[in-house]
Amino acid sequence: MLNERQNKILEILGRGDLTSVVSLSEALKVSSVTIRQDLNYLEGEGLLKRVHGGAVLKDADDLSNRLGYNYERKLQIAKKVASYVCEGETILIESGSVNVLLARELLKVKKVTIVTTNVYLARQFRKNQQANIIILGGIYQHDSETLVGKMTRACIDQININKAFIGIDGYTSDAGFTSRDIFRAEISSYIIQKARDVFIVSDSSKFGKTELTNVCHSSHIQHLATDKGLSQEFQNEFIEAGVELILA
Repeated sequence: MLNERQNKILEILGRGDLTSVVSLSEALKVSSVTIRQDLNYLEGEGLLKRVHGGAVLKDADDLSNRLGYNYERKLQIAKKVASYVCEGETILIESGSVNVLLARELLKVKKVTIVTTNVYLARQFRKNQQANIIILGGIYQHDSETLVGKMTRACIDQININKAFIGIDGYTSDAGFTSRDIFRAEISSYIIQKARDVFIVSDSSKFGKTELTNVCHSSHIQHLATDKGLSQEFQNEFIEAGVELILA
């Protein structure tokens, strides 16, 4: 759990491309030494990137850059969703920054097997000898570290998917759940077809936005996990569609 000052640093970084140690020190009224310690800690958590004289967040496909945006909100969603996973289960986690935090939470408290198409997610546990991670094959996307393509679909065909957790980039009533990446969207859609129980996992900032390509519509999922910032209009829409709302 981050302290108030560290959350404030992430909030400030989210407003621009680069923030210096000096400006953060002045804004938060603490020493440069304290700011550097905070930045080192946040970088170690994968929430920002240190650069000369400061730190940066980038809104890109790189999950290590996306984790810092709305971090506290995403963490609360992850903690809530973790309670839906039972001890000893095998689950599929596709990609997305909230899903990275979900995997971290699960492996802290439960013995589960995580199947994933995302290499970044798997790398979070390279020093954890107890973590049981299965990575599906495919074409490696360098920015998102996600595996896509026909080989990934073939791997999915070989496993029984009970619960699947899918990240998205946008949602509107007309377009449904959308992604900025056509190849990742194709794999997400295929997982949704195969899984018995589908969770869309995303913070509420994605709702009301339409990205490049459709993943699925609300009629194709069973659960939506997000935060309480989701508008009442969208809440009513999902309830009417028979989707279970999990609000953190």
